[in-house]
Amino acid sequence: MRNVVIVGSGPAGYTAAIYAARAGLKPVVITSSVEIGGELMNTTDVENFPGFPDGVMGPDLMEKLQAQAERFGAELVNDDVTELHLDGPVKRVVTSYSGEFEALTVILATGSAYRRLGLESEDRLAGRGVSWCATCDGAFFKEQHIAVVGGGDSAMEEATFLTRFADRVTIIHRSENLRASNIMIERARANPKIDWRLNATVEEVLGDPNVTGIRLRDTVTGEESTLDVTGLFVAIGNDPRTDLVQGKVDLTAEGTIAVEGRSSRTSVPGVFACGDVVDPHYRQAITAAGSGCVAALDAEHHLTGLPTELLAQDAWTDEDADLVTSAVESDGTATDATFTFTPVALGDQRD
Repeated sequence: MRNVVIVGSGPAGYTAAIYAARAGLKPVVITSSVEIGGELMNTTDVENFPGFPDGVMGPDLMEKLQAQAERFGAELVNDDVTELHLDGPVKRVVTSYSGEFEALTVILATGSAYRRLGLESEDRLAGRGVSWCATCDGAFFKEQHIAVVGGGDSAMEEATFLTRFADRVTIIHRSENLRASNIMIERARANPKIDWRLNATVEEVLGDPNVTGIRLRDTVTGEESTLDVTGLFVAIGNDPRTDLVQGKVDLTAEGTIAVEGRSSRTSVPGVFACGDVVDPHYRQAITAAGSGCVAALDAEHHLTGLPTELLAQDAWTDEDADLVTSAVESDGTATDATFTFTPVALGDQRD
């Protein structure tokens, strides 16, 4: 029996593991067998994560978070979760090759996936001019001509944001009927740096080793043309990774896992969610990390309220349970005291 099983290994999953491990909960992190570290493993320079004034490579950041979690005792399992059984006080997490884990709490940090165009050249040039996040990568395209694919609010918002850096931004959409709200369309049309290629689809991203252009096809005439750009931002939406929990926890209208207020509590007691899988708006590494902290604290607080006979089945000692219980204030609010009960004295462990 485990105290906490964390499903996912991006900024949210690793941060939850760091906080849970420091609290002596001995978490198990099911990282995935292929996508260990999440979307940031496909990102080059990350310049907006606090604490790295010179920026940090996405894979390097995730390796540091992983090492920090392991330093405090988190157990990492490089495998894929195939089934979740979340009913009842004891949860079951089934993996492809590593067997089944029973746990008193489960933290879902499965993230989300940007929708892609489905082009081989898009994947080949990812991080080399192709991006799915203007906030993350826009500053790398100062005084350049870049393109944005999409016709919704997110595409209009990203194109408008990118004009802070680029000399010219071309919005590409497969039809003349944009899905964006009128106010977002009007704002984009009023921006002198934005031009449009409607009734067009991207057939190929050109360049080696970096983006030098895109090949377009007119959806009305079938005619093909080339647009010289040094960057392509794909803004056709993203999908939260909720396949494992369909019909098991409540979802929002946006398709993300529903949580209570600013907490990480889902509709199922003992199941918590954090990161992009609960966030349809911000989807930043730092916001995901923050919500991972919340999930660990919520899981810890949940454990303190479980019956003694359940805790007796777990790997905790009586001393561990007493420490967790004493670390929560009488009003139920977790405090910095939660970071003092680790087997080794670590000094001042506040944020």
